Amino acid sequence: MRAVVVTTPGDADVLTLAEVAEPVAADTEVRIRVTAAGLNGADLSQRRGYYPSPAGAPEWPGLEVSGEIDQVGSSVHGWAVGDRVCALLPGGGYAEYVTVDAGLVLPVPPGVDLVEAAGLPEVAATVWSNVFQLGRLAEGETLLVHGGSSGIGSMAIQLGRVFGATVIATAGSPVKVEFCRSLGAEAAIDYRESDFVEVVRDVTDGRGVDVVLDIVSGAYIARDLDALAVGGRIMSIATRDRTPASIDTGLLMSKRARIWGTTLRARPLAERVAIIAGVREHVWPHLAAGRIHPVIDSVFPLEDAAQAHRRMESSAHLGKILLQVG
Repeated sequence: MRAVVVTTPGDADVLTLAEVAEPVAADTEVRIRVTAAGLNGADLSQRRGYYPSPAGAPEWPGLEVSGEIDQVGSSVHGWAVGDRVCALLPGGGYAEYVTVDAGLVLPVPPGVDLVEAAGLPEVAATVWSNVFQLGRLAEGETLLVHGGSSGIGSMAIQLGRVFGATVIATAGSPVKVEFCRSLGAEAAIDYRESDFVEVVRDVTDGRGVDVVLDIVSGAYIARDLDALAVGGRIMSIATRDRTPASIDTGLLMSKRARIWGTTLRARPLAERVAIIAGVREHVWPHLAAGRIHPVIDSVFPLEDAAQAHRRMESSAHLGKILLQVG
Protein backbone atom coordinates (compact mmCIF):
# COMPACT_ATOMS: atom_id res chain seq x y z
CA MET A 1 0.00 0.00 0.00
CA ARG A 2 1.00 3.65 -0.33
CA ALA A 3 2.05 5.66 2.71
CA VAL A 4 3.79 8.98 3.28
CA VAL A 5 7.02 8.27 5.14
CA VAL A 6 9.72 10.47 6.65
CA THR A 7 12.99 9.61 4.95
CA THR A 8 15.08 11.63 7.42
CA PRO A 9 14.18 14.37 9.90
CA GLY A 10 13.83 17.74 8.24
CA ASP A 11 11.55 20.18 6.46
CA ALA A 12 8.40 19.28 4.53
CA ASP A 13 10.37 18.05 1.53
CA VAL A 14 11.49 14.92 3.41
CA LEU A 15 7.93 13.53 3.20
CA THR A 16 7.96 10.81 0.55
CA LEU A 17 5.25 8.60 -0.92
CA ALA A 18 6.42 4.99 -0.63
CA GLU A 19 5.18 1.40 -0.76
CA VAL A 20 4.92 -0.24 2.67
CA ALA A 21 3.48 -3.51 3.93
CA GLU A 22 -0.31 -3.62 4.21
CA PRO A 23 -1.39 -4.14 7.85
CA VAL A 24 -3.65 -6.97 9.02
CA ALA A 25 -6.12 -6.53 11.87
CA ALA A 26 -5.23 -8.31 15.11
CA ASP A 27 -7.90 -9.96 17.28
CA THR A 28 -8.86 -6.73 19.09
CA GLU A 29 -8.49 -4.45 16.06
CA VAL A 30 -10.30 -3.34 12.96
CA ARG A 31 -8.70 -2.38 9.68
CA ILE A 32 -9.86 0.81 8.00
CA ARG A 33 -9.59 1.57 4.31
CA VAL A 34 -8.62 5.22 4.70
CA THR A 35 -10.62 7.96 3.02
CA ALA A 36 -8.81 10.88 4.64
CA ALA A 37 -6.27 11.66 7.36
CA GLY A 38 -6.04 14.73 9.56
CA LEU A 39 -2.91 16.82 10.07
CA ASN A 40 -1.80 17.71 13.59
CA GLY A 41 1.03 19.64 15.15
CA ALA A 42 2.45 16.34 16.38
CA ASP A 43 2.94 15.28 12.76
CA LEU A 44 5.18 18.29 12.15
CA SER A 45 7.17 17.51 15.30
CA GLN A 46 7.54 13.88 14.21
CA ARG A 47 8.74 14.93 10.76
CA ARG A 48 11.37 17.16 12.38
CA GLY A 49 12.61 14.28 14.52
CA TYR A 50 11.22 15.42 17.89
CA TYR A 51 8.24 13.12 18.40
CA PRO A 52 8.74 9.53 17.19
CA SER A 53 5.92 7.02 16.99
CA PRO A 54 5.41 4.99 20.18
CA ALA A 55 6.52 1.37 20.26
CA GLY A 56 4.40 -0.85 18.05
CA ALA A 57 2.94 1.98 15.93
CA PRO A 58 3.87 2.60 12.28
CA GLU A 59 6.85 4.90 11.83
CA TRP A 60 5.05 7.29 9.48
CA PRO A 61 2.82 10.16 10.71
CA GLY A 62 -0.93 10.41 11.11
CA LEU A 63 -2.95 10.46 14.35
CA GLU A 64 -6.50 10.33 12.95
CA VAL A 65 -8.33 9.00 9.92
CA SER A 66 -11.76 8.44 8.47
CA GLY A 67 -12.86 5.63 6.16
CA GLU A 68 -14.65 2.30 6.02
CA ILE A 69 -13.89 -0.84 8.00
CA ASP A 70 -12.74 -3.69 5.77
CA GLN A 71 -11.46 -6.19 8.37
CA VAL A 72 -12.74 -7.01 11.86
CA GLY A 73 -10.66 -8.89 14.43
CA SER A 74 -12.02 -12.11 15.91
CA SER A 75 -12.56 -10.56 19.38
CA VAL A 76 -14.22 -7.37 18.17
CA HIS A 77 -17.91 -6.75 18.74
CA GLY A 78 -20.05 -3.83 17.64
CA TRP A 79 -18.25 -3.10 14.36
CA ALA A 80 -18.78 -4.63 10.93
CA VAL A 81 -17.19 -4.53 7.50
CA GLY A 82 -18.52 -1.49 5.64
CA ASP A 83 -19.09 0.70 8.71
CA ARG A 84 -18.22 4.37 8.11
CA VAL A 85 -15.88 5.37 10.92
CA CYS A 86 -13.17 7.69 12.13
CA ALA A 87 -10.44 6.73 14.57
CA LEU A 88 -7.75 8.01 16.92
CA LEU A 89 -4.34 6.49 16.13
CA PRO A 90 -0.90 6.30 17.75
CA GLY A 91 0.54 6.83 14.24
CA GLY A 92 0.37 5.65 10.65
CA GLY A 93 -2.61 7.59 9.35
CA TYR A 94 -0.90 8.89 6.20
CA ALA A 95 -1.61 5.62 4.38
CA GLU A 96 -4.21 3.68 2.42
CA TYR A 97 -4.95 1.29 5.31
CA VAL A 98 -4.60 1.43 9.09
CA THR A 99 -5.27 -1.02 11.88
CA VAL A 100 -6.43 0.27 15.24
CA ASP A 101 -7.80 -1.04 18.51
CA ALA A 102 -11.59 -1.19 18.23
CA GLY A 103 -11.93 0.95 21.35
CA LEU A 104 -10.39 3.92 19.52
CA VAL A 105 -12.98 3.89 16.71
CA LEU A 106 -15.99 6.20 16.43
CA PRO A 107 -18.95 6.10 14.03
CA VAL A 108 -19.17 8.97 11.56
CA PRO A 109 -22.10 11.03 12.86
CA PRO A 110 -25.16 11.47 10.64
CA GLY A 111 -24.80 14.49 8.40
CA VAL A 112 -21.00 14.60 8.64
CA ASP A 113 -19.07 14.14 5.39
CA LEU A 114 -16.74 11.12 5.45
CA VAL A 115 -13.70 13.16 4.37
CA GLU A 116 -14.37 15.90 6.92
CA ALA A 117 -14.76 13.29 9.68
CA ALA A 118 -10.99 12.73 9.52
CA GLY A 119 -10.59 16.08 11.28
CA LEU A 120 -12.61 15.07 14.34
CA PRO A 121 -11.00 12.33 16.50
CA GLU A 122 -7.81 14.07 17.65
CA VAL A 123 -9.35 17.48 18.35
CA ALA A 124 -12.44 16.05 20.02
CA ALA A 125 -10.38 13.72 22.23
CA THR A 126 -7.88 16.44 23.10
CA VAL A 127 -10.49 19.03 24.03
CA TRP A 128 -12.78 16.61 25.86
CA SER A 129 -9.98 15.05 27.93
CA ASN A 130 -8.24 18.30 28.83
CA VAL A 131 -10.95 20.93 29.12
CA PHE A 132 -13.74 18.78 30.52
CA GLN A 133 -12.38 15.56 32.07
CA LEU A 134 -9.26 17.03 33.70
CA GLY A 135 -10.00 20.76 33.60
CA ARG A 136 -13.61 20.20 34.72
CA LEU A 137 -14.97 23.22 32.87
CA ALA A 138 -18.52 23.75 34.12
CA GLU A 139 -21.56 25.61 32.88
CA GLY A 140 -21.25 29.30 33.70
CA GLU A 141 -17.45 29.26 33.88
CA THR A 142 -15.06 31.00 31.48
CA LEU A 143 -12.63 29.26 29.11
CA LEU A 144 -9.60 30.93 27.50
CA VAL A 145 -8.47 29.21 24.30
CA HIS A 146 -5.08 30.07 22.80
CA GLY A 147 -4.82 29.50 19.06
CA GLY A 148 -8.57 29.72 18.64
CA SER A 149 -8.40 29.45 14.84
CA SER A 150 -6.51 26.13 14.91
CA GLY A 151 -8.15 22.73 14.67
CA ILE A 152 -8.04 22.23 18.43
CA GLY A 153 -9.02 25.83 19.08
CA SER A 154 -12.03 25.72 16.77
CA MET A 155 -13.32 22.60 18.53
CA ALA A 156 -12.64 24.05 22.00
CA ILE A 157 -14.61 27.21 21.20
CA GLN A 158 -17.58 25.21 19.93
CA LEU A 159 -17.63 22.73 22.80
CA GLY A 160 -17.16 25.43 25.43
CA ARG A 161 -20.15 27.26 24.01
CA VAL A 162 -22.49 24.23 23.78
CA PHE A 163 -21.65 23.21 27.35
CA GLY A 164 -22.64 26.63 28.64
CA ALA A 165 -19.27 28.32 29.20
CA THR A 166 -18.18 31.80 28.16
CA VAL A 167 -15.29 31.44 25.70
CA ILE A 168 -12.46 33.91 25.12
CA ALA A 169 -10.01 33.12 22.32
CA THR A 170 -6.66 34.46 21.17
CA ALA A 171 -5.57 34.50 17.53
CA GLY A 172 -2.94 36.16 15.33
CA SER A 173 -4.79 38.36 12.84
CA PRO A 174 -8.07 40.27 12.37
CA VAL A 175 -9.31 37.53 10.04
CA LYS A 176 -8.62 34.86 12.66
CA VAL A 177 -10.21 36.95 15.40
CA GLU A 178 -13.41 37.26 13.38
CA PHE A 179 -13.28 33.52 12.64
CA CYS A 180 -13.17 32.77 16.39
CA ARG A 181 -16.16 35.02 16.97
CA SER A 182 -18.08 33.24 14.21
CA LEU A 183 -17.58 29.94 16.07
CA GLY A 184 -19.06 31.35 19.28
CA ALA A 185 -16.25 33.09 21.14
CA GLU A 186 -17.68 35.84 23.36
CA ALA A 187 -14.44 37.78 22.94
CA ALA A 188 -11.51 37.25 20.59
CA ILE A 189 -8.11 38.89 21.04
CA ASP A 190 -5.47 39.62 18.43
CA TYR A 191 -2.41 38.82 20.53
CA ARG A 192 -0.19 40.79 18.15
CA GLU A 193 -2.10 43.95 18.98
CA SER A 194 -3.38 43.49 22.55
CA ASP A 195 -2.26 41.99 25.86
CA PHE A 196 -4.60 39.07 26.41
CA VAL A 197 -4.22 39.32 30.19
CA GLU A 198 -5.55 42.88 30.21
CA VAL A 199 -8.41 42.03 27.86
CA VAL A 200 -9.37 39.00 29.97
CA ARG A 201 -9.51 41.18 33.07
CA ASP A 202 -11.73 43.68 31.27
CA VAL A 203 -14.07 41.01 29.87
CA THR A 204 -14.40 39.20 33.21
CA ASP A 205 -14.63 42.36 35.36
CA GLY A 206 -11.32 41.45 36.99
CA ARG A 207 -12.31 37.91 37.97
CA GLY A 208 -10.21 36.01 35.43
CA VAL A 209 -10.86 32.75 33.60
CA ASP A 210 -11.52 29.32 35.07
CA VAL A 211 -9.73 27.16 32.49
CA VAL A 212 -6.97 27.96 30.00
CA LEU A 213 -6.28 25.65 27.06
CA ASP A 214 -2.67 26.49 26.17
CA ILE A 215 -0.98 25.23 22.98
CA VAL A 216 1.99 27.60 23.37
CA SER A 217 3.57 27.03 26.83
CA GLY A 218 6.92 28.73 27.57
CA ALA A 219 6.42 32.37 28.54
CA TYR A 220 2.65 32.03 28.12
CA ILE A 221 2.31 29.95 31.31
CA ALA A 222 3.13 32.88 33.61
CA ARG A 223 0.70 35.11 31.72
CA ASP A 224 -1.97 32.39 31.87
CA LEU A 225 -1.57 32.43 35.64
CA ASP A 226 -2.03 36.22 35.66
CA ALA A 227 -5.28 35.78 33.70
CA LEU A 228 -6.57 32.97 35.92
CA ALA A 229 -9.40 33.19 38.44
CA VAL A 230 -9.07 31.79 41.93
CA GLY A 231 -9.33 28.01 41.66
CA GLY A 232 -8.47 28.12 37.96
CA ARG A 233 -6.83 25.41 35.88
CA ILE A 234 -4.19 25.74 33.15
CA MET A 235 -4.06 22.88 30.64
CA SER A 236 -0.72 22.92 28.79
CA ILE A 237 -0.96 20.57 25.79
CA ALA A 238 1.76 21.69 23.35
CA THR A 239 5.12 23.50 23.27
CA ARG A 240 5.28 26.00 20.45
CA ASP A 241 7.45 28.06 22.79
CA ARG A 242 10.13 25.66 24.03
CA THR A 243 11.75 28.10 26.49
CA PRO A 244 11.42 27.06 30.15
CA ALA A 245 8.40 28.51 31.92
CA SER A 246 8.95 30.71 34.98
CA ILE A 247 6.04 31.36 37.34
CA ASP A 248 5.33 33.18 40.58
CA THR A 249 4.65 30.31 42.97
CA GLY A 250 3.19 32.72 45.51
CA LEU A 251 0.59 33.76 42.95
CA LEU A 252 -0.02 30.10 42.09
CA MET A 253 -0.75 29.37 45.74
CA SER A 254 -2.83 32.48 46.39
CA LYS A 255 -5.04 31.59 43.43
CA ARG A 256 -5.20 27.94 44.51
CA ALA A 257 -4.50 27.20 40.88
CA ARG A 258 -3.42 24.05 39.06
CA ILE A 259 -1.19 23.62 36.03
CA TRP A 260 -1.47 20.36 34.08
CA GLY A 261 0.89 19.26 31.36
CA THR A 262 -0.63 16.47 29.28
CA THR A 263 -0.24 14.53 26.06
CA LEU A 264 -2.65 12.17 24.35
CA ARG A 265 -0.64 9.91 22.04
CA ALA A 266 1.59 8.40 24.74
CA ARG A 267 -1.17 7.56 27.22
CA PRO A 268 -1.84 3.88 27.95
CA LEU A 269 -4.36 2.28 25.62
CA ALA A 270 -6.96 1.93 28.39
CA GLU A 271 -6.86 5.69 29.03
CA ARG A 272 -7.25 6.53 25.36
CA VAL A 273 -10.16 4.09 25.05
CA ALA A 274 -11.85 5.73 28.04
CA ILE A 275 -11.40 9.17 26.45
CA ILE A 276 -12.93 7.98 23.17
CA ALA A 277 -15.86 6.49 25.10
CA GLY A 278 -16.38 9.89 26.74
CA VAL A 279 -16.21 11.64 23.37
CA ARG A 280 -18.83 9.27 21.94
CA GLU A 281 -21.15 9.81 24.90
CA HIS A 282 -20.78 13.55 25.41
CA VAL A 283 -19.51 15.12 22.17
CA TRP A 284 -20.96 12.99 19.37
CA PRO A 285 -24.61 13.86 20.15
CA HIS A 286 -23.81 17.54 19.54
CA LEU A 287 -22.28 16.67 16.16
CA ALA A 288 -25.30 14.59 15.22
CA ALA A 289 -27.60 17.46 16.21
CA GLY A 290 -25.57 19.99 14.22
CA ARG A 291 -24.69 22.10 17.27
CA ILE A 292 -20.98 21.67 16.49
CA HIS A 293 -19.25 20.75 13.25
CA PRO A 294 -15.81 19.90 11.87
CA VAL A 295 -14.01 23.03 10.71
CA ILE A 296 -11.97 22.26 7.60
CA ASP A 297 -9.44 24.66 6.12
CA SER A 298 -8.26 22.64 3.14
CA VAL A 299 -7.92 19.15 1.68
CA PHE A 300 -4.79 17.95 -0.15
CA PRO A 301 -4.19 14.68 -2.03
CA LEU A 302 -2.02 12.18 -0.14
CA GLU A 303 0.83 12.72 -2.59
CA ASP A 304 0.82 16.44 -1.70
CA ALA A 305 1.52 15.85 2.00
CA ALA A 306 4.54 18.18 1.86
CA GLN A 307 2.38 21.01 0.57
CA ALA A 308 -0.16 20.32 3.33
CA HIS A 309 2.60 20.51 5.95
CA ARG A 310 3.79 23.81 4.51
CA ARG A 311 0.24 25.13 4.72
CA MET A 312 0.12 24.20 8.39
CA GLU A 313 3.54 25.71 9.11
CA SER A 314 2.45 28.99 7.50
CA SER A 315 -0.15 29.41 10.28
CA ALA A 316 -2.52 30.82 7.66
CA HIS A 317 -5.02 28.00 8.04
CA LEU A 318 -8.41 28.27 9.75
CA GLY A 319 -9.38 24.90 11.22
CA LYS A 320 -8.16 21.49 10.13
CA ILE A 321 -6.02 20.48 7.15
CA LEU A 322 -6.72 17.04 5.69
CA LEU A 323 -5.08 14.57 3.32
CA GLN A 324 -7.51 12.76 1.02
CA VAL A 325 -6.40 9.19 0.46
CA GLY A 326 -9.21 7.23 -1.15
